[in-house]
Amino acid sequence: MASRCSALLLKHGLSLRCPLSSSLHRNPHPPFRTFWRSFIAAASPNFANENREYVIVGGGNSAGYAARTFVEHGQANGKLCIVSKEAYAPYERPALTKGYLNSLDTNPSRLPGFHTCVGSCWERQTPDWYNEKGIEMLYEDPVTGIDIEKQTLTTNSGKLLKYGTLIIATGCTSSSLPEKVGGHLPGVHYIRDVADANSLISSLEKAKKVVVVGGGYIGMEVAAAAIGWKLDTTVVFPDNHLLPRLFTSSLARKYEQLYEENGVKFVKGSSIQHIESGPDGRVAGVKLGDQSFIEADLVIVGIGAKPAVSPFESVGLSNTVGGIQVDGQFRTKIRGILAIGDVAAFPLKIYNRISRVEHVDHARKSAQHCVKALLTAQTDTYDYLPYFYSRVFEYEGSPRKLWWQFYGDNVGETVEVGNFDPKIATFWIDSGTLKILKYHYVN
Repeated sequence: MASRCSALLLKHGLSLRCPLSSSLHRNPHPPFRTFWRSFIAAASPNFANENREYVIVGGGNSAGYAARTFVEHGQANGKLCIVSKEAYAPYERPALTKGYLNSLDTNPSRLPGFHTCVGSCWERQTPDWYNEKGIEMLYEDPVTGIDIEKQTLTTNSGKLLKYGTLIIATGCTSSSLPEKVGGHLPGVHYIRDVADANSLISSLEKAKKVVVVGGGYIGMEVAAAAIGWKLDTTVVFPDNHLLPRLFTSSLARKYEQLYEENGVKFVKGSSIQHIESGPDGRVAGVKLGDQSFIEADLVIVGIGAKPAVSPFESVGLSNTVGGIQVDGQFRTKIRGILAIGDVAAFPLKIYNRISRVEHVDHARKSAQHCVKALLTAQTDTYDYLPYFYSRVFEYEGSPRKLWWQFYGDNVGETVEVGNFDPKIATFWIDSGTLKILKYHYVN
């Protein structure tokens, strides 16, 4: 079973990591059942959803793992409704910038291969799975309004939905360049969902010269994918080295050398002044702040993301990290409303601060913890160790494949062990305490 799961995860660009055990602590709040708003079933024909006891808004990783947890506790059939802006059942989003972007002659990942919860070696939750479990799915109809007092939601199509308990799992949206600098020209791409990835693949098939804007997580993965398509690839970013929030300059340089060996060119310390269009109105190149110009027929922007809080601002936002403020069981200040995944600003107990974590590991674990607290007498607060991973250059014919994992907080002085040929580990130590471990493997 383990080998089958490992092979499946490699195929679809997902983590091979086994979950870490966590030490859990008692929550000073009473069990959730004393907090839950009472649900009054309504037979009004004005409500478009049949399943009203529990409603999840959002169709990403968190929604899929939450649905599984509802099923495990026997509380899904006829009770759970999921409202999504996407056309697909929840899927493992990391695949979109990994196996999904592999060139078409290398058997790239495609749905239904990476629906949740295949990323954890569990059952693949296809649309048929939700139907069999009695879960109501509303696709391609994002929520646009909420009435907290009436416990109702309004969707883009005008549907009125009723909920007893609401779980907000709307995740993030891609940060974009302003329209006035060409951020929305034909040939400029952002990647957050399957539709974005499909559009990008269509452009990759025709492209010759690619500019990737951003030297972060998404930029690194997309640049590696573009090289797999044998495209002229340049990465532009304003910092002195890749991933400054996670990498030291020494570690970043090792990565940059590996990317350069694969054909990626870097333009560091540069900003985008304007994305230029050609006679056909499509992207023709990028003008930088120093007035230099890089030809391109495809621009991929990866400059971060922002929590998708609209239309839930009234539920209560975090002033420090954005997103929706929740407690250690993902409860907002409004009774009966919870938030999970990327959009949740939660107490990060290990470092005693409010945090938002934009990663699939947290999306999965926060969903499971939230639903267990909702449906059982569990009163433990969420005790999470931040974790991130990536894998790049995994396409067929790549001379070296790169895999890395990060655990913890990068605070303090660093110690490097190894030479990146093929392995290296970086430790962050603050006042004698290990704060973070970053492990990297190149084969």
